[in-house]
Amino acid sequence: MDSKAEKYTQLIKTKAQRFGFQSCGISKADFLEEDARPLEKWLKNNFHGEMKYMENHFDKRLDPRLLVEGSQSVISLSYNYFPKNEISTLDNFKISKYAYAEDYHDVIKEILREMVTELQNEIGEFSFRVFVDSAPVLERSWARKSGIGWVGKNANLITKQSGSFYFLAEIICDLPLVSDYETTDHCGTCRKCIDACPTDAIVSDKVIDGSKCISYATIELKNEIPDSFKNKMEDWMFGCDICQDVCPWNRFSTPNLQNRFTPNDSLKNLRKSEWKELTQELFSEIFKKSPVKRTKFAGLKRNIKFLS
Repeated sequence: MDSKAEKYTQLIKTKAQRFGFQSCGISKADFLEEDARPLEKWLKNNFHGEMKYMENHFDKRLDPRLLVEGSQSVISLSYNYFPKNEISTLDNFKISKYAYAEDYHDVIKEILREMVTELQNEIGEFSFRVFVDSAPVLERSWARKSGIGWVGKNANLITKQSGSFYFLAEIICDLPLVSDYETTDHCGTCRKCIDACPTDAIVSDKVIDGSKCISYATIELKNEIPDSFKNKMEDWMFGCDICQDVCPWNRFSTPNLQNRFTPNDSLKNLRKSEWKELTQELFSEIFKKSPVKRTKFAGLKRNIKFLS
């Protein structure tokens, strides 16, 4: 690998740290050979439920060169979202920690674009696309390949130093860079996430039946929640953190430093009786810039009603 590639690689990693990313790893933009069969099997088993979009762009999910012409490198980044204070669950419905505040898609994309602008000022023009949980990109696979962490039994990416409460993002570009190595798996014989899941959504090591997952039922599902979820939701009205909360590696999680991830006061103060009376107006006010917008007012009301 030439010195220019080494220089650019170091520059990108230094810049990522300066822009607040927790980790930065690099992989060669290539076909994800080992992910093709598991993805095909997962879809065949209908583990994606009603997430029909998962069936689209199968080839693009496995080959970033089809997403960004001439791409040579996938830069994987992680961004901490672990909250300074968790929202009280006393007489309250629960919301996944990632959805406490501003929509991460917007926050992290802005940071990435600013970072790439700086990189282009220093390196010169290069072709790229940025992704934050968007487009057909197998984020965990690229993050695993780049050595950021390993895929745990709950199918989340886990890092020894910081657990799993972080977002993943990618820059796919035509810069030739120095690739990192995969890390080793440190789940061992631990089964805490599998045993804690109230709906048995973790069907085997690293395989999730999405159609059984509380996050799927409260966010992705557009129809009525099936009766099979009755009395198993444990008060989750949007998303679910159970498998992450019980993971021993998350004892190393530290509060994020991003002001835009500070929860809305109303979110902290409302209780069950008030959530049950939620109006469209209040929903729009509380979740104005939140990922909760995804489930829409009708979806959140449906979730609350199902829990009540």
